[in-house]
Amino acid sequence: MNDNNGTNPWADVSGPNMGYLLEQYDLYSMNPESVDQSFRELFDQWGEPSFEDSGAHDSEGSFISPNILFNKMRKLVAAISLADNIRLYGHTEADIFPLDKQPTNNLLDLASYQLTEADLREIPAEFICKENNNLNDGVEAIAYLKQTYTSAIGFEVRHLEPEKKEWLQKRIESTFTNEAISNQEKEKLLKGLVEAEAFEQFLGKTYVGQKRFSVEGLESLVPVMNEIVRLSAMDNIHDVMISMAHRGRLNVLTHVLDKPYEAMLSQFQHSEWKNKDLTLELTEGETGDVKYHLGAKKQKKINDRKITVTLANNPSHLEFSGTVAEGYTRAAQEVRTEKGYPQQDVSKAVAVLVHGDAAFTGQGVVTEILNYANTKAYGTGGTIHVIANNCIGFTTEPEDDRSTKYPSDIVKGYNVPIIHVNADDPENCMKAVKLAFEFRQTFHQDVLINLIGYRRLGHNEMDEPRTTSPLIYQAIDQHPTITEIYKKQLLTNKVLSESKIKEMEKEISDKLNLAYQNINQDQEPVRTIAQRHAAYQSDLPKVDTTVDNETLSQINNQLLEWPEGFNVFGKLKKILNRRKDAVDNHKKIDWGHAEVLAFASILKDGTPIRITGQDSERGTFSHRNIVLSDEKTGEKFSPLHTVGTSKASFAVHNSTLSETAILGFEYGYDVFAKETLVFWEAQFGDFANGAQVIFDQFIASGREKWGQKSGLVMLLPHGYEGQGPEHSSARLERFLQSAAENNWTVANLSTSGNYFHILRRQAALLQTDEVRPLVIMSPKSLLRNAAAGVYLEELTNGGFEPIIEEPGLGTNPEKVKRIVFTTGRLAVELSETVAKDKDAYDWLDIIRVEELYPFPKEKISHVLNKYENLEEIVWSQEEPQNMGAWSYIYPRLQELAPKDIEIAYNGRPDMASPSEGDPLVHKVEQKRIINNVLTQTVKSKKRMRKIG
Repeated sequence: MNDNNGTNPWADVSGPNMGYLLEQYDLYSMNPESVDQSFRELFDQWGEPSFEDSGAHDSEGSFISPNILFNKMRKLVAAISLADNIRLYGHTEADIFPLDKQPTNNLLDLASYQLTEADLREIPAEFICKENNNLNDGVEAIAYLKQTYTSAIGFEVRHLEPEKKEWLQKRIESTFTNEAISNQEKEKLLKGLVEAEAFEQFLGKTYVGQKRFSVEGLESLVPVMNEIVRLSAMDNIHDVMISMAHRGRLNVLTHVLDKPYEAMLSQFQHSEWKNKDLTLELTEGETGDVKYHLGAKKQKKINDRKITVTLANNPSHLEFSGTVAEGYTRAAQEVRTEKGYPQQDVSKAVAVLVHGDAAFTGQGVVTEILNYANTKAYGTGGTIHVIANNCIGFTTEPEDDRSTKYPSDIVKGYNVPIIHVNADDPENCMKAVKLAFEFRQTFHQDVLINLIGYRRLGHNEMDEPRTTSPLIYQAIDQHPTITEIYKKQLLTNKVLSESKIKEMEKEISDKLNLAYQNINQDQEPVRTIAQRHAAYQSDLPKVDTTVDNETLSQINNQLLEWPEGFNVFGKLKKILNRRKDAVDNHKKIDWGHAEVLAFASILKDGTPIRITGQDSERGTFSHRNIVLSDEKTGEKFSPLHTVGTSKASFAVHNSTLSETAILGFEYGYDVFAKETLVFWEAQFGDFANGAQVIFDQFIASGREKWGQKSGLVMLLPHGYEGQGPEHSSARLERFLQSAAENNWTVANLSTSGNYFHILRRQAALLQTDEVRPLVIMSPKSLLRNAAAGVYLEELTNGGFEPIIEEPGLGTNPEKVKRIVFTTGRLAVELSETVAKDKDAYDWLDIIRVEELYPFPKEKISHVLNKYENLEEIVWSQEEPQNMGAWSYIYPRLQELAPKDIEIAYNGRPDMASPSEGDPLVHKVEQKRIINNVLTQTVKSKKRMRKIG
């Protein structure tokens, strides 16, 4: 550097170079050894870099050197950076964990930015925090931000879109943390905590060892839920739909849904209690469920505002009821009385999903719910998520439970704001709820509260947690309860007196004791399974499912009327126009055609329809096409929205690529919207594997466990056509294995006519006591197979046929030696084969079993009684012997068979995989199965041999 003959060495330095020198000098000022020796020598001799001939002037006209300006600018930038990091990382130092203090974070420390309080005093407060006008300078502004972001409530909002981030920042930093809670509200809050704690302790002492999954350690959850309900009522929301697992459920039922203490204690006592409250619906099925899985519905009145609170039933699969509650919510938000898509109003209902910390990160259904939250098909205008964070999962501690700091971290990718709050600070819990609710109502998007507490007892009341988590429970044993902490706070602040608190505690204790005295102490007589089983023995009523010719012709024509100027894809247009030809010129109506006629006729009857699936608008196999796309503009149009005869809404949506959450949602929608025919369609039937929990825990058993009726229709493509193990079987055997007590209908249809009639029958049964889910093994190749089609008169006459006898066979009963029972696609293939020469098969009859469950016993018995010379009865199927209908059908057919005939099996042998992978092997197997049916065998002396 030029020394300028002993004058100022900085004279030739300007711009970025001067900035660099100032940075080096700052480092030198803190530690001379931290800079290069050449700089050290310069600074030793000349001091701070400065200019003599340029600069600025302050307000009084005094000269300010550029280096001072640079330094002040650097410190302003550093102060703003510190403020931003407090907003971003404040939660990492916040007092949000009741049992632990978080370590300090250097990013929140002045020294990390080479700042002092003196530096901050020179910075106007509005440069750092413009939302609070009561701050005098940067020192107060930084202190205020640290107080706001590192107290018992922490925020993660910086990952959001600018509009939402700015809204939240303004709300948080303006008046949020300093909003006063009145003494009356504090007293009410304490009472809620005392009630929650006293209830748990009473149960623990009175029913020692009985499971209740106590909320202790998270008692604040109860006032949190009540506050959400109160805010919803005050904002004219009609319905709050809650889902939660078992922990704390009894407390929420009692203190949020107002289930009487007598009702709850009677369940522990196993004594009779009768509900006389017309505003309270308690779930109860014939076979029942444990008390901490049951839900309820309560009509409440809050400050003259009416609101209905629903707590969804929940099996032990912790997070799965969340998607069911989302379905409830969407159904409650929609009006389905006009044609077109339903009219949705997200202000009518809100979903509140209470999650466990371990389950929230561990169970994939949570991510599926987050993923569909903003889609057209499943959005509910924002869900309020509450993680009831015990900081433990059964015996698993957080470091083994997840790979993230918080269980809430997974929502960041979905732009969901996160509010962490210490459950030991009930007042901040209320503030967290208010902010979350305001966000939901403002942006109609999801928001999450991470309510952090602990679990005072074990996983359940018989579990000893100290064997696996000794250190955690040492801390818990020494930690006062939330109620004790808040009582002390209110006493210290002289909000309530000791006598007033004792009076409150006595009142609550007396209420519990009185409830216990009032219940029936005698155990209710035990009803056996056989007695309970008898409740569901009723058959489906007879329903007229025909539609007259004139109506179907009118509907068919209107379905082919498209808006003027709408450009249907040429190839598709030709295919759709064949439907007019089929009706006008007595040609066969294929599967997709029969379906759309069924849909339109059901809409004419005033029944709304909703159908979703991964390709439901078009249909996986391009057979449906009920949403058309303009080939030039991409505009969408559904003819079912404009049919003149329609008296209800029609909703069709392509779903997200999920099974569990989507099926659960549709089940919830169906349960709530009882008048609506709701469909879920799997892309391929075996994709239903991904939703097995929903099938098992909700659809198959919901009525028996909870008295929860459903008319949901599930379309599961099924059929062996050489597509390999993963696209052949819808696992028919699983649905038949779970079939009992008329819990659902399982059908494997072979004609479009039967499909038409079974859909219309299902629609007619929706609001009857006999309604039940319908599982259909829907076809693939049969969709366009003429042999599966029917003529129009089969829709205008007749009805659904549980069995179909092969036309042309069995015309001479005394000659029939063999009856082959089969189902689905194979029945059509056999029919096509024998049709070539039916006279050659006078010894044979083929019976299609279309409705497998309920088993059509009388109709099959009637067929068998026709044939006096019968020698063989064969069940023939495409599936392996350990799959398909064989294990279900064999004992039922055997019961009806003549005593000297053993039911024979014809199909693939036992297999671990549903089918072979090679299409050539498939053809060989299929040919073998068909040949076995059509080849006569010789009767043995004792029993029929297994054919093939």
